[in-house]
Amino acid sequence: MTDFPFPGLNLALTTPFDAEGRIDFGRLEENLERYLALGIPGFVLSSGTGMHVYLSKEESKQLVQRGSKIINGRAKIVAQTSALLSQDVVERTRHAADCGVDGVMVLPPFFEGPTDDQGIIDFYVEVAKAGLPVIGYNVPQAVGVEVSPSLLKHLGDIPGFCAVKDSSGDLGKQASLMRTGLAVMNGADHLVPYALYAGCSGLIWGGANIAPRTCLALVAAASERKWVEAREIWSVLEPVMSLLWDGDYVQSVYAAAELTGYGAGSPRKPLRGLSSERIEAVKAVLGDLAKREASVA
Repeated sequence: MTDFPFPGLNLALTTPFDAEGRIDFGRLEENLERYLALGIPGFVLSSGTGMHVYLSKEESKQLVQRGSKIINGRAKIVAQTSALLSQDVVERTRHAADCGVDGVMVLPPFFEGPTDDQGIIDFYVEVAKAGLPVIGYNVPQAVGVEVSPSLLKHLGDIPGFCAVKDSSGDLGKQASLMRTGLAVMNGADHLVPYALYAGCSGLIWGGANIAPRTCLALVAAASERKWVEAREIWSVLEPVMSLLWDGDYVQSVYAAAELTGYGAGSPRKPLRGLSSERIEAVKAVLGDLAKREASVA
């Protein structure tokens, strides 16, 4: 396994869309500049939160290219290059390398792809040859493939494989991955402080779009082992992070970000905006988080 280069908070960036459902590159630049000014150390472009599966290959490549140009070395960049065809993953990964990104995040083969360990290992070997550090993506509830501790150990033998992002939502299983001694990134919003306490190597956090200042404060407190302070900060974040994880994740992130001033428009079809009842629920759990975002130094 290659050295791990993505500690701390890596923001799974929402992809902004205009009223016609096209990528809004003007708002992309505006949002990135705001997040960079706050000190976000890493970004994931074409993330799941950024609706990767609802972007065409060319749109995703353009998003990675434009986003990388805007960031311009001021933060780490991970690009998601997942696709159904292995050759498409390799092509997207090589394009990301040409754009100057620092690594890629890649789902294992999905939608009736191989589920045996050797098939998954062979897939990541092929992807790693494209020349960028590779973050595997463990989200078994979505793709039907689970990265077990034994599989992670084999993946760790691949030159260029640097970590697995665990979005299973199961802290016990995430801890079992950590016990391999290999790099594990938490990707479950409702587990952030517990994963940090357990020793995860870094975070890929979609909910941080909503409250970047507060999320950075939590990560800073945890890095200094100020657990009482971290718990106090988490008490503000926990209601909304738990609601996000409860369902309609992407739509809820987009809606909550609009309410806290970090909007990216509406999610793209076939996803729909939230119902009025769900929006009221989001408002209720946000509490004074918008005010806190404006006041946290």
